[in-house]
Amino acid sequence: MDLFSSSWTALLTAVAGLADEDFERPSGCAGWLVRDLVCHLVIDAQDVLITLVTPADTEPTRDAVTYWAVTRTRPTGDDPLDALIVRLAAAYEEPSLLKFHLDDVGSAAGRAARLADPGLRVSTQDEVLTAGDYLSAFVLEWTLHHLDLVARVPGAAGPPAETLAGARELLEKIAGAAFPESFSDRDALLVGTGRRAPTDEEKAQLGALSAKLPMVLG
Repeated sequence: MDLFSSSWTALLTAVAGLADEDFERPSGCAGWLVRDLVCHLVIDAQDVLITLVTPADTEPTRDAVTYWAVTRTRPTGDDPLDALIVRLAAAYEEPSLLKFHLDDVGSAAGRAARLADPGLRVSTQDEVLTAGDYLSAFVLEWTLHHLDLVARVPGAAGPPAETLAGARELLEKIAGAAFPESFSDRDALLVGTGRRAPTDEEKAQLGALSAKLPMVLG
């Protein structure tokens, strides 16, 4: 729960610190500008709020690891939902309006997460998780998108060290294997999810794990 708050607070702070021109830069998400990614974060924050007030009375069907659907197909930005995000982001016109909406909804999502009982069973996407597992899964989401946000924004602060480490730990559980110790947490996340291609040296260090990469999370 603490890592959720740390990762989300850092991401909101990074968005608040963006200059208007930064919203027109490419993000680390294929086909999305920074403004499109920030609009996606608004939707994510709404999802957190909705899920935390959608209790379930059945046993959990997923946890923080199995929450993720994993493929090896990299997104192209052509998916209908991805295209919708681009249109929604353009409708804001002014970056300040998008910043305000994310701060408003995002702050509420952060408060809801802090107030949530970790053992509460909640429902999302026809699955049931504890609130603690659901929020833990989002540490990976926030950390990856923080890396996406600052990928081409010079001087922008990246995710905190503790959330990079927590996201790497979860990604390794999803992979069922550890990344080499020579990989920084940031590089493990970027290479592991296909945001950066491994160098020849890194491929050799990855060994059998390279056959599972990239892990595209959805």
